[in-house]
Amino acid sequence: MKLPRLNRRDWLAGAALAPLIGGTAATLPTLAAAADDYPSRPINFICPWPAGGTADVSMRAICQVAGRILKQPIAVDNKAGAAGMIGVKALAGAKPDGYTVGQIPISVTRFAQLGTVQTNPLKDFSYLARTSGQTFGIAVPADSRFKTLKDMVEHAKAHPGQLTYAHAGIGGATHVGMEEFAMAAGIQLSGIAYKGGAAALNDTLGGQVDMLADSSSWAPHVEGGKLRLLATWGEQRTPRFNSTPTLQELGFKVVVDAPNGIGAPAGLPPAIEKKLRDAFRQAVASDEFKAVAARIDAPLMYLDGPDYKRYVAEVYQRDTALIERLKLKELLEKG
Repeated sequence: MKLPRLNRRDWLAGAALAPLIGGTAATLPTLAAAADDYPSRPINFICPWPAGGTADVSMRAICQVAGRILKQPIAVDNKAGAAGMIGVKALAGAKPDGYTVGQIPISVTRFAQLGTVQTNPLKDFSYLARTSGQTFGIAVPADSRFKTLKDMVEHAKAHPGQLTYAHAGIGGATHVGMEEFAMAAGIQLSGIAYKGGAAALNDTLGGQVDMLADSSSWAPHVEGGKLRLLATWGEQRTPRFNSTPTLQELGFKVVVDAPNGIGAPAGLPPAIEKKLRDAFRQAVASDEFKAVAARIDAPLMYLDGPDYKRYVAEVYQRDTALIERLKLKELLEKG
């Protein structure tokens, strides 16, 4: 029996479903039929951050809604470490069948160029949706001597390199954003890298470090009086903390929002990709996800897959210049 001519993507999607009987190929399900049945079992979602952080919370919320839309549960699998790149590497190497998806930190555009992850963000992923951003800020313990960002900057100028800040990994958004700010302020700080925001927050609360640079894991502790928020990093003040100025307002030309995005391994069959894009689009627009995003100060920044892919390419080009300006390769070598 003569088989229809199939390209490589067809085989990736369907070859595993085509048993050979006595040396003769059995009926090969078409991609359309496979897509009609998809998903027929639970989907695995790789979150590259520890449980409990803001990215983890937002991804769990969107997966819960998307799972209902797809009529299959989406199970979150936390693969943390290396500033999110352990999970990214696992996602890129997974089978492109629609049963493994995950969050893609935008910092992969930097780490790929730094050589710390052997993944090409322009080729190794099927981009499904950009979902929401993050509200980053600088927070200090409530008993800190620093009442304002100006107080901290003045102290740092008088004591170069002595002030410490916790962040979620060298080269990640919190580290790079803080170093951009330090450069703009003309100060030298000592960063301490953690596996994620939750651990960084705990050491800040415990007084092991002077400051925390993170997305809004600090928010309930600021409201509860345990931390003081010195500045946020967005284009505008966040509604929840409207009395706190942005870095831009204070004279520092630094904006960091690091949008969360969702993708799958490259080679995803187009029909399955469309189902996933549609599900996550609806999930982002749901009242349930919007409520969670508002609670963790995550502004909605939705882009559909093709637009999200173009955005990643633009950030990749910007990061090429950023790596040189901040001498990130040298920082990584020092550890």
